[in-house]
Amino acid sequence: MKFPESWLRSFVNPPLSSTELAHALTMSGLEVEETEAAAPPFTGIVVGEIKSFEKHPNADRLNVCQVDAGQDKLLNIVCGAPNVAAGMKVPCALIGAKLPPGEDGKPFEIKRAKMRGVESEGMLCSARELGMSDDHSGLLPLPLDAMPGADVRQVLNLDDTLFTIKLTPNRADALSVLGVARDVAAITSAPFMPLAIPAVAPGIDDKFPVKITDANGCGRFTGRVIKGVNAKAPTPAWMVERLARSGQRSISALVDVTNYVMLELGRPLHVYDLDKLSGGIDVRFGAKGEQLKLLNEQTVELDENVLAITDASGPIGLAGIMGGDSTKAELATTNVYLESAFFYPLAIQGRARKYNFSSDASHRFERGVDFNNNVEGIERAARLILDICGGQAGPTVDTIAKLPERKLVTMRIARCVKIIGKEISADEMAATFTRLGLAFTRTADTFTVTPPSYRFDIEIEEDLIEEVVRIHGFENIPALPPLARAEMMQSREDQVSLVTLKELMAGRDYQEVINYSFVEEKWERDLAGNDAPIKLLNPIASQMGVMRSSLFGSLIDNVSYNLNRREPRVRVFELGPVFRRDDSVADGPLAVAGYAQPRMLGAIAYGDAALEQWGIKPRRPVDFFDLKGDLEAVIAPWQPDFVAASHPALHPGRSAAIKLGGKVIGHIGELHPRWVKEYGLPAAPVLFEIEAAPVQARPQPRYAEVSKFPPIMFDLAFLAPVGLPAATLLQTLQAAAPASVTGISLFDQFRPTGGAAGLSDSEKSLAFRVVMQDTQKTLTDAEAGEAREKLVSAAFQKHGARLRG
Repeated sequence: MKFPESWLRSFVNPPLSSTELAHALTMSGLEVEETEAAAPPFTGIVVGEIKSFEKHPNADRLNVCQVDAGQDKLLNIVCGAPNVAAGMKVPCALIGAKLPPGEDGKPFEIKRAKMRGVESEGMLCSARELGMSDDHSGLLPLPLDAMPGADVRQVLNLDDTLFTIKLTPNRADALSVLGVARDVAAITSAPFMPLAIPAVAPGIDDKFPVKITDANGCGRFTGRVIKGVNAKAPTPAWMVERLARSGQRSISALVDVTNYVMLELGRPLHVYDLDKLSGGIDVRFGAKGEQLKLLNEQTVELDENVLAITDASGPIGLAGIMGGDSTKAELATTNVYLESAFFYPLAIQGRARKYNFSSDASHRFERGVDFNNNVEGIERAARLILDICGGQAGPTVDTIAKLPERKLVTMRIARCVKIIGKEISADEMAATFTRLGLAFTRTADTFTVTPPSYRFDIEIEEDLIEEVVRIHGFENIPALPPLARAEMMQSREDQVSLVTLKELMAGRDYQEVINYSFVEEKWERDLAGNDAPIKLLNPIASQMGVMRSSLFGSLIDNVSYNLNRREPRVRVFELGPVFRRDDSVADGPLAVAGYAQPRMLGAIAYGDAALEQWGIKPRRPVDFFDLKGDLEAVIAPWQPDFVAASHPALHPGRSAAIKLGGKVIGHIGELHPRWVKEYGLPAAPVLFEIEAAPVQARPQPRYAEVSKFPPIMFDLAFLAPVGLPAATLLQTLQAAAPASVTGISLFDQFRPTGGAAGLSDSEKSLAFRVVMQDTQKTLTDAEAGEAREKLVSAAFQKHGARLRG
């Protein structure tokens, strides 16, 4: 919000300097982001009236002017501006005047000089020479009632300061000079001087019919017909000045009036060409397929979620956002219809962004606009239009469908003191609410406040506490460190934190990335096999329209991003949520009904398995087993099973499901060749993704006596079917082993070709090492033989595996 200080002081004029006022606003929560002078410094420039002029005798483009600058005699000034005219009043720099600093940072001083043989006793100035704008097309015209010799800075109010306030989204009431003035009056206790807005007596009886079909979108619609206006009338200089200093350029008198009232009262308005309207106005939600060409010449398509202003011809405007091109008021317009409406914030929020633009009106309506100043806004704008453009106004027609219900908000006095951390009396709280215009009732322990129509941000107890501390002054709250009893928190040994998982991944040479949870729909379809992803109603970008159900898409994009920046080796991981439909999930503090949000740990590796060094030649690209080893190291002591399985994102012959306790918790493998080509990668990365929760729970080590007796070791080589996984046979052996067997491990796998070693192509050799040891005695060969027979028998009975040779 940007505005000149002089405009604010017309409502409330506290005895503070500009700097002090800016500080007071900032300390009340309305942060003054910037203050700047309305014009750069200059001196010695007065109002000059051009009495007469004639062509320079020695130059075609120069004129010699006789100028009344309030001196004892007329000044002879040479000027080259093309708009010189007798009777014109312009800025005149006297001898010794200092113009704004130039590029060298030094002010330019006016001296007596001769120009082509004619003496010049000063200089007539353009707006650019005064540093007020870049306009150098001619002299800057001054008001005709300005007195010759008067200081231009006072005539043009150039000793003004422009305030730029950085507002938080909840303070929609401060999006106007009136709203800021209310706060200044409350902060400083200076008298508040509200604008007197008398009703404009109608001169004609003309009305225009209005209907509100959707009261949940539009609660109030106020309008007025004004006929016989001169839309070409110039906007007054004072209004152009205030608009310009508030960041608004002058367009035409009708548009300027609506912008002015919006900045002054926070009341967005719209002017229609009455002769272009037909059949009455209806405020309703749009229908699928309806189209509208807006004032910015953008054509948009409406739907049942977009509130529209319509007439008999169809949509003529996006409610609370922007008017339509077909009914706009132009310079040839003579009859207008002035609109002042209240639209519910929920009916406006996100709609402008949906069409990739924003407007001053939508910025206000989606935050909440005062629903009780519709008539005041109409009366103020009507008075200005009549004064500037002439014409006659019809009666104001105020149509009310449904206004917001103002719910009472209760604040506990003790709670307020506790939150602020400073003793503030109940009387001071009452005075704060009174100065802010918040109607309240009071008991010994509480205040109950009725929020005014312009304060949509007051809904809960904490909002009232904030109002108390704002007006008290944040700088008046002592900076005291919090006092709390130090207590050692209990650490669970059977639970690993997410931070520890991250540290373990970092220790394996991976860097953490944090990606958006909303991704491209194509990623979900290609890499997760998800043809019905969870779609966002209001995505921040078209390529981020769905919620991810897998980390794979984001990780592959990280690799692509780094490769495009000539990083040949990428190893990154992410620990974050994914989003999946699950009807078994109910509402909860960290849950949304119907949606599961498990945290996943994912990693991707691309490039060489190790950094280049002299001891590793040739360089080897990272493969499945590198990533498998990293995963096993991170989740140890868990020993997951890796079972060959397919996944939409992974190579069908180089991928596996990761099982823990018989349940699939993730997948690991090489990226599918189709997606390697599709996403433009020079080679295939390897990646994994697992649920974090199962591996956070860690099995606790149990006491086991260390045996002092020697172990017995023997090997078993089985001939097994080619399709039998080694892990399956290993699990069978472990289940059949007697208690004295302390370990069984696979140490060799052999798959012959062409009948080599007497094996058929349908068989393979799996060799296991068996370790036996007892803590109470030395095992005998007979016990070892018995264990051997049990293992061989179990392998044959369950899988048909027999001892080799």
